[in-house]
Amino acid sequence: MLKSTLLLIAVILLFSACSYKEVQIEDELNYSQSPKTYINNLQEITLDQNTLSKEFIKKFYSPWDLSSLKYPKDEAMWGETYAKREIFLENHRVAQKEWFKKLTDNSNFNQYNSVLKKAITTKNCDFRVMPTNSNFFYNPSVAGEGYPFDYNQNSRVKINTPVMVSHFSKDKAWAFVQANYVLGWVRVDNLYFVNEKEIEEFKNQELYVIKKEGYQSFDINLVEELKVGTFFPKVEDKFLVATNNGFKKVSLKEETITPFPLKFNSSNIVELLNEFIGEPYGWGGLNNHRDCSSFTQDFFTPFGLYLNRNSKAQTFGHKYLDVSKLNDKEKKEFIVKNGTPFLTLVYLSGHIMLYIGTFNNEPLVMHNMWGVRTWRSLFSQGRKVVGKTVITTLEPGIELESAKNSTILKRVKGIVLLNEKAQK
Repeated sequence: MLKSTLLLIAVILLFSACSYKEVQIEDELNYSQSPKTYINNLQEITLDQNTLSKEFIKKFYSPWDLSSLKYPKDEAMWGETYAKREIFLENHRVAQKEWFKKLTDNSNFNQYNSVLKKAITTKNCDFRVMPTNSNFFYNPSVAGEGYPFDYNQNSRVKINTPVMVSHFSKDKAWAFVQANYVLGWVRVDNLYFVNEKEIEEFKNQELYVIKKEGYQSFDINLVEELKVGTFFPKVEDKFLVATNNGFKKVSLKEETITPFPLKFNSSNIVELLNEFIGEPYGWGGLNNHRDCSSFTQDFFTPFGLYLNRNSKAQTFGHKYLDVSKLNDKEKKEFIVKNGTPFLTLVYLSGHIMLYIGTFNNEPLVMHNMWGVRTWRSLFSQGRKVVGKTVITTLEPGIELESAKNSTILKRVKGIVLLNEKAQK
C-alpha cells in the first residue's frame, strides 16, 4: 500500500512539473486588456479624413505610376551585406560563403529596373531580403536573436497590393518588386501581371477596407486570411480580388468590410483595436502576424492615415517631439500633457507604441511587443517574453529585479503627434 501511494505521489509531482503555467508580467494582470476600458480617454478632435484618405490612395497606387523603382541599385542590393556577417540558418548552422554567393548570383541585379512590369499581389505574401525562403538569424544563443527574428523577412504584404516589378531572379522563381511602403523579393506565383485596362477598372471603383479579420473562401481554390487594412474595390455588390488568372468578383461578409475611410470615432476605434489585442508577435509579418510597426500601421489604415512600415520611419511625416533628455518622471508628464490618446505614437529605437491615455494617472500604451529586456549578469542580457499585443504602462516588467534598469520608459526617445504634420 505504501509503495502504491509513493508511486502515485511521484506521478502527480511529475505531471505537475511538466504542466505549462503561463507567467505574465504584472501589467497584464493589473490593467484591463480590453481597449474599451480606455476609450473615454478619447478627446474631441477634428481629423481631415477626406484629405488624408486621398493622400493614402495616391500612395497605395503609386507603384503603378513609377517609371522605375525609386531606390538606387546599391540601396536595393543592401541584403547582400549579410554575406559579410555571421548568419545562422534554420538548423542553427552558420551559412557558408558559397551559399551566399549562389544567392547573390541568383539575385541578378545586373538586370535591375530592366523589366518594369506592373503587377498585383494574389495573396498575403512575404517580401524577402534575398530570393530564398531560408531564414537568416544572428546568433540564436543571444537574447533577442534567433526565432522569430528572421533578417531575411523584410515585410509581409497583403493581397490586392499594387507593385512594380524591377527584374526576375536568374531561376525565374522570384521577382524583385516595390510596393507603396516596401521593396523586396516576392515569389512569382504570388503575382498577377496587370494591363492598363485592368488597372483602370481597379482604380476607378470605390475602395473598401477590411475591418474584421478571418479566413475567407472565395472559391474551392482561393482561400485567404484577410487582415485589417486589406483593400478591395467594389463593383456593384461584389468586390475585386486579384488571382493568378486575373481579377475575380467575389462576395465578402458585410460585417468584415467597410467603405474607406472608416470614421474615426470611439466605437470604430474599439472595434479595430479588439482585432489586434492578444495577437501573437510576428517579426516582419512572420506567420501572418504583426510586429510593433505593422500593428500601428494597420490600425490607422482603415481611417485613411498613412504610416510607413518600420518604427523609425513612422516618426517621419508627422510632428515629432524629442523627450530623450528628460528623466522618467518628466517623460511621463510630457507624454500626458502633449499626447493625444489614440493619435500619438511613443517611439524608442526599434519599437513603437500607441498611446491610449491614462488610467489612475498612469500613461498607458498598446503595442505588439516581443518581450521585456532583462539582465542575467552585468554583461549578459535576457528576455522575459510577452510575444503579443498588450496594453501596458511605459514600464512593463518593472516588477522584475533584472529589468528595473532597462525599462522601455528609460529608452523612450520621442512621441509622434499624428494629428499634426511635420514642419518642413
